Amino acid sequence: MMLPFTGAEYLESLNDDREVWLYGERIDRVASHPAFALAARMIARMYDSLHDPAQRDTLTVPLPNGGFTHRFFQPAKNSDDLVAIQAAIRAWSQMSYGWMGRSLEYKASLLSTLGVNADFYGDYADNARRWHRRAQERVYYFNHAIVNPPVDRHRPADETEDVFLTLDRETDGGIIVSGAKAVATGSALTHYNFVGQTSPVSKPEMALSFIIPMDREGVKLICRPAYPMNAMKTASPFDYPLSSRFDENDAVLVLDKVFVPWEDVFIFGDTTKSKTYMAKSGFVPNTCFQACTRLTVKMDFLIGILVKGLKSTGSLEFRGVRAQVGELIAWRNTLAALCDAMARNPDPWVGDTVLPNMRYAQSYRVISTEAYAKYREITRTTLASGLIYMNSSAEDFHQEALRPHLERYYRGSDGDAEARMKVMKLIWDATGSEFGGRHELYEHNYLGSHEFVRLEAFFSNMNNGYLATCEALVEDCMAAYDLNGWRDSDLAEADRIARQRLHHDAGRTART
Repeated sequence: MMLPFTGAEYLESLNDDREVWLYGERIDRVASHPAFALAARMIARMYDSLHDPAQRDTLTVPLPNGGFTHRFFQPAKNSDDLVAIQAAIRAWSQMSYGWMGRSLEYKASLLSTLGVNADFYGDYADNARRWHRRAQERVYYFNHAIVNPPVDRHRPADETEDVFLTLDRETDGGIIVSGAKAVATGSALTHYNFVGQTSPVSKPEMALSFIIPMDREGVKLICRPAYPMNAMKTASPFDYPLSSRFDENDAVLVLDKVFVPWEDVFIFGDTTKSKTYMAKSGFVPNTCFQACTRLTVKMDFLIGILVKGLKSTGSLEFRGVRAQVGELIAWRNTLAALCDAMARNPDPWVGDTVLPNMRYAQSYRVISTEAYAKYREITRTTLASGLIYMNSSAEDFHQEALRPHLERYYRGSDGDAEARMKVMKLIWDATGSEFGGRHELYEHNYLGSHEFVRLEAFFSNMNNGYLATCEALVEDCMAAYDLNGWRDSDLAEADRIARQRLHHDAGRTART
């Protein structure tokens, strides 16, 4: 019987031959490296929670083999299942206060669909079923890389095969592929990467989808700067409490003549299936469901620190400031309502299973980008210079020559300088630091570009008949009248009587 990793087992599993590059060096033993160590331990906590009897009912469901898995790894049968899954996602999101968008259950958005929707993958359906069993039993940590690097965007994907993922050749045992994918967020800490193709391609050698382990020969990760290392070099957790432990390092996934066994392939050479993957795999509504649940937790946290910051500066007493906080609460509750609507109004899917409601999922993709930007705007407006009025680091408070001045000039409205700086530095890390800037970009783009998510909402609702329903409502309204007046008999009669009275009253007024 296979059980989910414990935290210790997970950390040990990262010490393999994966090729992770950062600051010109290949990383050895990722789990203990300063760029990844604290984030890895936050993930380890999530694994340990699966084995905690106090959290088991919320987080897990039993498997036929006697084991158990996270609820999101099992397909939902009804709205009650989705509500329970939502609670499980929320419980894990609260462990990172919503800051780890690519936590363990994120890729369950796809993995939970592989078993029930295996037939979508045609000749590779058995691969999908097998990977679903493996993933849920062990709760492997998956990442995905399905977007092409932003190179020559003005050209079709088929014309950039020197950069994009492409088949090198077939062998009896599998395929050999090369190319790059972006952005493999958090991938340095994962076990496997799901590689797919979302851009339309007409060349079969570019229509590829498969799973690869992170330590496969030829797989390379080229990482962006590591925020935790910057925090460790210059400050303490007091100064950077978020970026030091919640950084999901974004990387470019490079595949250099990588071998993929046939049993790990999902799509091969089928351009039609590659184009319809996003619409038919079940991945998108599940992803939005996870993302919306997590973002409501993050908004809870962000509103909480904003209120604490406003209290420390004495600004929360102002009517206008309270109105702006009220607006943020409304944005947060709108997101929560969309998430609840996804769960309680599910779309029928394969067999007896359901998916979160896609119409509400698409609305979330649009509204979430506005909500997060609004938070940043209101925080900058209401806290103003309070976000700059800070000392350099926690070390200042340990200096006898400075402490009295800090206590006097940096105090909050409650008279406690240390407490004020602790809150302000937390807010700065969330909104003003490099980490905070990255999160604004992440929340705005990771579910699709600003234009794509809106076009997706338009075309989907055009195709499912919703726009036609809206037009029919208008047509029904306009059918009641024409150039000659009301066409409905009851309205025409009421109009005749009303006009008679209007003329009568006008004549009486004139005579008077």
